Amino acid sequence: MKLALIGYGAMGRCIERIAIERGHEKVVIVNESHKGLDAEELSATLKIAEVAIDFSAANAVRRNVEACMLAGLPLVEGTTGWNDEKDVIEKVVRDANGALVFAANFSIGVNIFYRIVAEASAAIAKFPEYEAFIEEQHHSKKKDAPSGTALKLKEIVSEDFEIGDIAATRAGRIPGTHRVGFDSDADQILLMHTARSRDGFALGAIKAAEWIVGRQGVYEFTEVIEEILAK
Repeated sequence: MKLALIGYGAMGRCIERIAIERGHEKVVIVNESHKGLDAEELSATLKIAEVAIDFSAANAVRRNVEACMLAGLPLVEGTTGWNDEKDVIEKVVRDANGALVFAANFSIGVNIFYRIVAEASAAIAKFPEYEAFIEEQHHSKKKDAPSGTALKLKEIVSEDFEIGDIAATRAGRIPGTHRVGFDSDADQILLMHTARSRDGFALGAIKAAEWIVGRQGVYEFTEVIEEILAK
């Protein structure tokens, strides 16, 4: 695949490395120098690619989606914090007969973790002695709190339990860590996922890019994982 990388920080560079290892080619990098471009201007830059992966900033997501749709590019959207514009962005994609896959977290492990949590939550909810809680920790440079991943976990567990506030910690260099607990007078069941590096997120985004080419519509990465598991 010929890739356009939108956002070229640590995550973008990690995606570039793993994409090349998998035989793909980076043909476009969108970085701070493109900040002043509108969607139409940016689309002209993107047209030589076959698929785009965006890990940039929440306030740029709508422009980036519009640019990809104008360029006829399917897009993997890894940026978080744009939920308020979700309906508008999905309409942009559908009106263009385009393709978008998004996620709160592109880690393959996290998406398997979602599935484990969903199954555990449904089983444990049959016993009223248990209450559920969610905790997450990240390094001090992470801006959003609670994380998009923690909010997705809350959405999953809320199918079976009432969930209070998510405990969110930002300090030092803590790697992304998410815990879902089920507590009773007798015991506690604790499920946890800890990220060791960005490689898991990058690989998931690249797998999503490989999957979305040739498709139309708006998808969550969980649907990609479900299809892989079904095979």
